[in-house]
Amino acid sequence: MATRKAAAKPNVSKDELLHYYREMLLIRRFEEKAGQLYGMGLIGGFCHLYIGQEAVVVGLEAAAEEGDKRVTSYRDHGHMLACGMDPRGVMAELTGREGGYSRGKGGSMHMFSREKHFYGGHGIVGAQVPIGAGLAMADKYLGNDRVTFTYFGDGAANQGQVYETYNMAELWDLPVVFVIENNQYAMGTSVKRATKSMTLYERGVAYGIPGEQVDGMDVLAVKAAGEKAVAHCRAGKGPYILEVMTYRYRGHSMSDPAKYRTREEVQEMREKRDAIEHVRTMLLTGKHASEDDLKAIDKEIKDIVNQAAEFAKESPEPALAELWTDIYADALPQGEAH
Repeated sequence: MATRKAAAKPNVSKDELLHYYREMLLIRRFEEKAGQLYGMGLIGGFCHLYIGQEAVVVGLEAAAEEGDKRVTSYRDHGHMLACGMDPRGVMAELTGREGGYSRGKGGSMHMFSREKHFYGGHGIVGAQVPIGAGLAMADKYLGNDRVTFTYFGDGAANQGQVYETYNMAELWDLPVVFVIENNQYAMGTSVKRATKSMTLYERGVAYGIPGEQVDGMDVLAVKAAGEKAVAHCRAGKGPYILEVMTYRYRGHSMSDPAKYRTREEVQEMREKRDAIEHVRTMLLTGKHASEDDLKAIDKEIKDIVNQAAEFAKESPEPALAELWTDIYADALPQGEAH
């Protein structure tokens, strides 16, 4: 398990720290509420929570610019919130309601937002990786200086399509940042049991792709690594790999009791490595905020999440006619007979 390395104190402002604290807290409180709604039977199907991994996406979104794209796997709620998608629309989609981002038909794993350049949630392990390269290829073709963040886990890192994508991305110098969210367990299998590789990012060396491993429980370290990766891509130097060492506190999905690890292991991470507590400590010790200030932020975030849950509950289920929409595209010119 990665340990936080001592580093020079970053030059970070009070406003930045407060922003990261709020964003990570929003994801955690949202996911906690999603877990409650799932337990109440209001969310059906699969539901994979992001609790513990918040610093990864918040740090990388801090390195992104308007128009940059992101695509990820089924553990995707945190990515949606971090890129600015409305918590009400996300929660409504989780509960299969009309007010959701995909009008209740995508659920937890398959919603997206073109407006926020979020291209999914994908349920097939590793399938989003070539899609991410395709998005980056489109941007290179258009010459618009955009970068795509392609997220996948340590389990997906063993998929063959990942390496086919690495080869193509480097061959064509595609502006894509491959983000391996290494949370130590692929479903229930420890990384140590799944691969002999000491690091996952170094597999890119075979294709000429540079990369690095970063502490995913430190939002500032993630942001710094993200800026380096993005600069590499925007300079036309091709792809970059970030292996972000993180940890999920809950099971793989809501149906996973997570008996493959000890309670003590999880508790130690919560007590010693928690990403939100790390920023909270920086805010308090740096006198950037008081305990009362942080309590007020927590209350505000809880209100936002509760409002999202109420919006979801009040939003109607999709009409039966929605079964027939968004299936085929009408490609015929206007006025031409079918």
